[in-house]
Amino acid sequence: MEDQKQLFTVSIYTENNIGLLNRISAIFQRRHINIESINTSVSEIEEVSKFTIVVNLSEEKVKKILGQIEKQVEVIKAYYHTDDETIYQESCMFKLQSDLLFEERQIQNIIKESTLINGVKEFLKWCKEKKISMAVCTNKQEHLAIDLLKKIGINDYFEYVAGSDTFDYCKPDPRHITSIIEIIGGDVKKSLMFGDSETDANAAKAASVPVILLENGYTEKNSNEIYHNHLIKDFIGVEKIVSTYLKD
Repeated sequence: MEDQKQLFTVSIYTENNIGLLNRISAIFQRRHINIESINTSVSEIEEVSKFTIVVNLSEEKVKKILGQIEKQVEVIKAYYHTDDETIYQESCMFKLQSDLLFEERQIQNIIKESTLINGVKEFLKWCKEKKISMAVCTNKQEHLAIDLLKKIGINDYFEYVAGSDTFDYCKPDPRHITSIIEIIGGDVKKSLMFGDSETDANAAKAASVPVILLENGYTEKNSNEIYHNHLIKDFIGVEKIVSTYLKD
């Protein structure tokens, strides 16, 4: 039965960032869930780590936990398996360069299936036609962000991409936003921030930049608890909102 408790092995692929272990364990702690065992290690991809966590829960609760874990911005993908689906064996481990087996891009495509939100491509085309400068401000590492943008076919729409390792600071520090605006020759007073998390909103607020917040983003808070000027479910019709800011 789905409500029956059993052992599950949770595998989480993440970027290698400081503090992520505490935040992932806090997700279990807030729900009073005991972790039977936890292990972290490097994965086949440079700068991508793997968490292996064993918990005794119902399948329904495991699914909910994974949903919260995947909302963490550094998390690439999370999976769970039952004991019956897990093979235990004693083995000798040898560390090999991943390019002997796979190319890094192939592995990235396997562990992360990214798709565009409805209306994004049309909105980006509209901005390009209106000669609106666009850039990406993310707390993912810069090279991973660029790889992802290329993978989903929208990298060419952006004039600049800044990740957590581009400057000596990152969101929620407002300089992460203001520095990008300066680099692309923009004006803070004529800028907008699209975000999907409290970190995005707080950085934009500190930079005095209006926020268009996407619902159900990388946060456990409700949208009404996060600062924003506009709230959207997808990018269909967003052109109308942006047009109100296009003033000479």
